[in-house]
Amino acid sequence: MFGKKKHASKDYQGFKNEKPESIDISFLKRKYEERLARELGTQSRLKEFINLDQELQSKPVTTLDYETFKKSYYPKRLSLYEKFCNLSEKLLKLKPSPKSEEALTRAIRSCHLNITASGVESSAIMAPLTLLMLTILLTYFLPLTITGQAPLFFIEVSLVLSFLLYFVFKRLPFMIASYWRLKASNQLVLSIFYLVTYMRHTSNLERALNFAAEHLGPPLGLDFKKVLWNVETGLYESVKDSLNAYLETWRDYNLEFVESVQLIIGSLYEPTEDRRLNSLDKALDLMLEETYHRMLHYAHNLKGPITMLHMLGIVLPILGLIILPLAVCFVPEIQWYHIAFVYNLLLPVGVYLISKKILSTRPTGYGKVDITEINPELARFKNVRIKFFGNEFRVNPSVFCIALFATLFLLGLTPIIIHTLQPGFDIVLTSQGIVMGKTEFAGGLEFLGYKRAGSSVKGPYGLGAAIFSLFITLGFGFSIGLYHYLRSKDILKIREALTKLEKEFAGALFQLGNRLGDGLPAEIAMEKVADVMQGTVTGKFFETVSRNMRKLGLNLERAIFDENVGAIKDFPSSLIVSSMKVLVESIRKGPVIAGRAMIRISEYVKQMNRVDERLRDLMADTISSMKTQISFLTPIIAGIVIGITSMIITILVNLQAKLQMLGSQTGEAAAQAGAFGGLLQLFSLGIPTYHFQIIVGLYVVEIIYLLSMLSSGLEFGLDKLAETHSIGKNLQRSTLLYVVIALVIMIIFNAIASTILLGAQI
Repeated sequence: MFGKKKHASKDYQGFKNEKPESIDISFLKRKYEERLARELGTQSRLKEFINLDQELQSKPVTTLDYETFKKSYYPKRLSLYEKFCNLSEKLLKLKPSPKSEEALTRAIRSCHLNITASGVESSAIMAPLTLLMLTILLTYFLPLTITGQAPLFFIEVSLVLSFLLYFVFKRLPFMIASYWRLKASNQLVLSIFYLVTYMRHTSNLERALNFAAEHLGPPLGLDFKKVLWNVETGLYESVKDSLNAYLETWRDYNLEFVESVQLIIGSLYEPTEDRRLNSLDKALDLMLEETYHRMLHYAHNLKGPITMLHMLGIVLPILGLIILPLAVCFVPEIQWYHIAFVYNLLLPVGVYLISKKILSTRPTGYGKVDITEINPELARFKNVRIKFFGNEFRVNPSVFCIALFATLFLLGLTPIIIHTLQPGFDIVLTSQGIVMGKTEFAGGLEFLGYKRAGSSVKGPYGLGAAIFSLFITLGFGFSIGLYHYLRSKDILKIREALTKLEKEFAGALFQLGNRLGDGLPAEIAMEKVADVMQGTVTGKFFETVSRNMRKLGLNLERAIFDENVGAIKDFPSSLIVSSMKVLVESIRKGPVIAGRAMIRISEYVKQMNRVDERLRDLMADTISSMKTQISFLTPIIAGIVIGITSMIITILVNLQAKLQMLGSQTGEAAAQAGAFGGLLQLFSLGIPTYHFQIIVGLYVVEIIYLLSMLSSGLEFGLDKLAETHSIGKNLQRSTLLYVVIALVIMIIFNAIASTILLGAQI
């Protein structure tokens, strides 16, 4: 008896130590399946329950899912910033104050950075030191070794930039978090739509979050994945706790989003079905109404900041360009790179910061996203399509744009190349005709116009050189604009077609819901909707689904989502995909329930479109004014200013040359020349129009770029696709307009100035 007990004890210990995977539980599974079958009534209902349970088990986000998602969609520049912060932390290991550390940690978590507060503090010291050391090495010691002379200007600038860079790197996590929130806010309405849509037919918060994460692009899709991932890794005990912790990051920025999600969570605890559905409907209505009211106040308060940006960033700098040539002539210490530092660095940075400040307060809207983020396969349309001998190739537009830029840039350097190869050579148009060779003239329309100033030669001051400088501006502006345009035009056409399809699809969903609500099976309902909408794109979609079911014998899910013949493969719309997934899941509960789901989705889409149109109406005046500024006023005013500046510089250069000629005479003329000679000491040759035009041209390109970003941000929110397309169109058109205006005004005004100075018609 004791032996038997010992043997039983051994069996128990073996059973206890055996791995769970090796235990045969098939009899338990069969037992409970039979019990469920008796309680649920039919084998079909049991099968439906098991399928739903298996689907639920396949949904949770694992560590690999989140990390893969982040790696695919996280910006590469942020990865470089992470590496720099981690390297700085290893080298310096500085610690911020406890208060700063807490704020930095919140910002780091909100934008998914893999860094620490100590890394941020260390990078704020490391970055300025690196910049300062590189500047001293490249702009002081290297020129000093080669030429024996080195300017201190660049070191002074580097000190200023290093001081600013310290504060930038110290605040960079907050700036990234703000950008992250701004981009995510464009998806908030859509996220509530997905959550409400799914929760109406399946009251399961985890599956609803996963459904929304699948159909939202980054960053909000990444945020929702992280919410689920935090539960999987044990950071929070439940999805509700994890979601509530995430909502705290939005409480100070978008309270209506927090309230809407809380209504969705609250619907889980409603005692009746009607109250549950009412809570879900109220969540979306609250989000849409509050969005409209916030945008209304934003539009009313926008006039002041836009006016300040216009005056400080455009009007005053351009007016200053008229006086600047005279100031430079009387203050010879001012060089072209001083003006370039102000106009090509300080002013654009100021405009950029003001623009970001304006956009950071923009309320959320029903914004659009880059469809390539949701469907990466569409990214191939960002390349230029080339057909060659019946084959189609996709080439990155940067190849063409770099070649175009190099060609135009070399053309712009022609005056410097000619002078380097043949010093003193020039082509001059005088009242006697065209003179070529190594000559120095005190007037006329010169091609190069290099002048001797003491022991050195300065230039080029000629009209021809000024005209060739326009190629450099054209190279920067047009090639950058062409790149952005080619990268976005095909994708934007696809998205516009999908937007039109989605509006049309909302009506089709309403018809489908009515057919299903009458109790018709999905196959017949699809066929009837296809007949009614025959000849439309939506009709083609439903016709394809119906044909797949009738002729190929596929079920509803495969007829829509099959990889080879599924109807959805020709309609890469997130809204259509999500609507059809809801249809597939809700049809299991019967056509009547599926019909109600389709009708509610249709109503939701129409509500969001109405609010979107109202938001556009609110911003219409401001957007129209900015577009006029970008496409017309800024390039024309800048082109006229360059023409006037060219004339002023031509007059001053010729006046100094005539005074030098008078100073070389003898006798009474020499005495008179002595009176004029004093004037010669008052001013120098100044900055050549060649350099001046390049500085102003690049300033115009930068301002057009920044204003296009601001205009697109105000109209569409943080929509990178719309922003890229807007930059591409505006840069091409505005740069061409500026170049043409500057060319015409320069030729006319220089001809007038030369005619007056020469005392003869040319």
